[in-house]
Amino acid sequence: MKEEMKFKSIVAQYCQVKPENMTGELRFREDLGFSSLDFMSMLGELEDEFDIELEEDKIINIHTIKEAMDMIKSLEVAV
Repeated sequence: MKEEMKFKSIVAQYCQVKPENMTGELRFREDLGFSSLDFMSMLGELEDEFDIELEEDKIINIHTIKEAMDMIKSLEVAV
């Protein structure tokens, strides 16, 4: 749960939604208003914060908060 709030706090820096109001179904572009630059900047922060490396071919499949969190969890387990 702590990891989830850390993740949502990073996402919140790029949008107008508070971490506690974020749900897994929220889409980065459509619901949170992310630009491509916002999205890539956020991913860089997530890589640093969680000490993971996101693969470009998998990043294009991330559209929602839940998809991003699931990917981070799977990469943390792999380390």
